[in-house]
Amino acid sequence: MNRSIPWLFLSLAVLLFGLGPAAAQQAEADPAAIVQKFGGKQSFDATEAVIAELAATGDERVARALRALREGDLYWRESDEAVFIATRKGSDYEIFDPLTGVSAGTVPSGDLQKVRVKNSIRNAVTGALGTLTLRAENPAQRMRAASTLFSEADPEMIGPLDAAIAAEEDSAVKARMEEARASAVLASDLAAEEKAAAAKVLAGRADREALTMLIRFAGATDDPVAKQAAEAAIVAIQNNIAFWNQMQNVWYGLSLGSVLLLAAIGLAITFGVMGVINMAHGEMVMLGAYTTFVVQEFIRNNAPGLFEWSLTIALPLAFLVSGAVGLVMERGLIRFLYGRPLETLLATFGVSLILQQAVRTIFGPSNRQVGNPDWMSGAFDVGLMSVTWNRLWIIVFALVVFLALLAVLNKTPLGLQMRAVTQNRRMAAAMGIRTPWVDAMTFALGSGIAGIAGVALSQIDNVSPNLGQGYIIDSFMVVVFGGVGNLWGTLVGAMTLGIVNKFLEPFAGAVLGKIVVLVLIILFIQKRPRGLFAQKGRFVDA
Repeated sequence: MNRSIPWLFLSLAVLLFGLGPAAAQQAEADPAAIVQKFGGKQSFDATEAVIAELAATGDERVARALRALREGDLYWRESDEAVFIATRKGSDYEIFDPLTGVSAGTVPSGDLQKVRVKNSIRNAVTGALGTLTLRAENPAQRMRAASTLFSEADPEMIGPLDAAIAAEEDSAVKARMEEARASAVLASDLAAEEKAAAAKVLAGRADREALTMLIRFAGATDDPVAKQAAEAAIVAIQNNIAFWNQMQNVWYGLSLGSVLLLAAIGLAITFGVMGVINMAHGEMVMLGAYTTFVVQEFIRNNAPGLFEWSLTIALPLAFLVSGAVGLVMERGLIRFLYGRPLETLLATFGVSLILQQAVRTIFGPSNRQVGNPDWMSGAFDVGLMSVTWNRLWIIVFALVVFLALLAVLNKTPLGLQMRAVTQNRRMAAAMGIRTPWVDAMTFALGSGIAGIAGVALSQIDNVSPNLGQGYIIDSFMVVVFGGVGNLWGTLVGAMTLGIVNKFLEPFAGAVLGKIVVLVLIILFIQKRPRGLFAQKGRFVDA
């Protein structure tokens, strides 16, 4: 018995001096125990102290209890002062664990007392919730919290932000927290030097929200140091915004240029090789768009799971449909009108009217819905510039079509024969090339490419019988400006006209901008009648 006494004292000493403080610290940091401190009748100051204690734990579970407190849904039971979240259920209350939200049954309404709140308590809860999210394990959640605090610009959050910044390891989140602190400093009563430093931080953010904040601060402050720093930051942000506005115009121009490239590239082939002014080219684009609509309708009704693949399925079908219609046009009409460009213009214009009316008869005159797959939906930001996925994929698609067509013209027998016919039709025929067959395949190829252009345009424009009419004039301008029959000229011409249009629109408007572009092209053609990249061919030689 006596030998066990020293071991007993040793165990007590370890418990008191070793485990005791750790256990006490753990008890103090236990959110479940802290939440229970809301129980019983207590002052508002005591309630605020418990809120601060909960926020210091950094445990995301306490957010449920704090929100309930702010909304007036936190209660304590008179019998044991246990704290619950309560919602009315008939004449009783259903109670829930304040941390986990697990139901704890129902109790009579008379057994519960509401934890008292007022505006200062609600403000304290809001600050505590901000502190909690600043300490969340998920960096994305901390980033959202810092962004929210930046917009609120609450001087009371400077302390929690300082603590969060000191503990933050993610550089991007830390920078966002520093910006949130800077916005709070501008709204605070701190020294002018602090506010000047905060203005420099906001200058690094360089977006419109920071600009608005700095303009408001510069107009309200009388301190010359802070005012000068704010004005310098305003100038820097305005320059940055102007730069990204120009980049946005360039992006819009490239986007428009890719659309013009898709619409004009097929026309460049038929016009360059055959010398045919095809006014029905826009209707080939329209047929491709309606093919996409038909494919999506079939998938919606029969195989909804394939909708993400609808455009992939529609591409070859649109090429075949438009190419087949183009082949019929060439064999049935155009081959009798070679050498008479005015008559081909009138004849193809009549065909365009027939195709438009046929589509109106089959599908009706109203617009048809063509959906965007998920991978073509949404947008993302590059600096202050917004980039939509559908436009980005259309640019990529236009370049892929361009490179594929370039490979066909330079690496295949059909391409070789097309180039031979372009340069000298009579010599090509004398060498055994079937020029009528080349003409038919060329027209079908150009029409098929217009059809796959319609698939892309269905994602950004209304699918209607008039779809092609909006692109036919622009397509001819691209072909003439770039150089008839030259694909590289078509690429450069499309991108140039797209960018010029988008830079003119803010000053002259969309319609007047197009007129200005047309006048500039006319003046350019006066100096270079064969376009940017001259193509040698039978009609040019003539």
